[in-house]
Amino acid sequence: MRVVLLCLGVALAVYGLVLAGLYTFQRQLLFVPDTTPVDPERAGLSDVAVRQVPTEDGLSLVAWHVPPRDPQGFTVLFLHGNAGNIGHRANRLRRMREIGWGVLLIEYRGYGGNQGAPSEAGLFRDASAGLAELRRLGVPAERILLWGESLGTGLAIGLAAENPVAAVLLDAPYTSIVAAAQGQYPYVPVGPLLKDRFDSLSRIARVRAPIFIMQGSADRLVPPAMGRALIQAATAPTELWVAEGAGHEDLGPYGAVEAAAAFVARHCPDATIGRGGLNPRHD
Repeated sequence: MRVVLLCLGVALAVYGLVLAGLYTFQRQLLFVPDTTPVDPERAGLSDVAVRQVPTEDGLSLVAWHVPPRDPQGFTVLFLHGNAGNIGHRANRLRRMREIGWGVLLIEYRGYGGNQGAPSEAGLFRDASAGLAELRRLGVPAERILLWGESLGTGLAIGLAAENPVAAVLLDAPYTSIVAAAQGQYPYVPVGPLLKDRFDSLSRIARVRAPIFIMQGSADRLVPPAMGRALIQAATAPTELWVAEGAGHEDLGPYGAVEAAAAFVARHCPDATIGRGGLNPRHD
């Protein structure tokens, strides 16, 4: 019995150390930035304008901008996922531009050479700064599309819950980071430990713009059931698009941009695709 108790004590001590480590380093696990300064020339985007976007807490964030082909066309505020930097989204920007959309691809604090350290509150300030920049550029709310990618879907939902936009386009969305993390760490009490919760499920009912949810049927990081839960909680017009065989990060080659453009054309007044059309080249 004494040996059993000793082993149990050791196991509990190890488990406690694991929990302490996860709590201490949780932001290093959640946010995986590429801190290399971003340069559109290196990404093959020589005609993209580089902007410095101010945040309400005094940072200056780099962003890449291209206007829509039609001056009255849509502009996407693109909010990327937790890893890499905006340079890794060059193909997505290129494809959106080809179909006629403008794009503001804003970089988060702590990513892509920006100062600061990422957190939920900080990234919401960064996303809000991007929306404010589009307003400064003269883009009206009814011509702004919010595109959230993975972690960025929580930001897109949060922005749209508080601000009018034309549509919300969600690429591999989760219900909350707590729920997503619990699926990855089933033996860890994630709820009490997480500082950054990104609770999209509690916010999506306040979104008034049409919502398009894109998911891969083989996504092992964010289960497709989370997208269906968001649809059930939403009060705005919502559609689900599932790419059969796609995972978490490869919806582009399955036609995600084209599907989103078709959704916008159906749901947004006076929507135009642009002279580029919906050709079969994907990224």
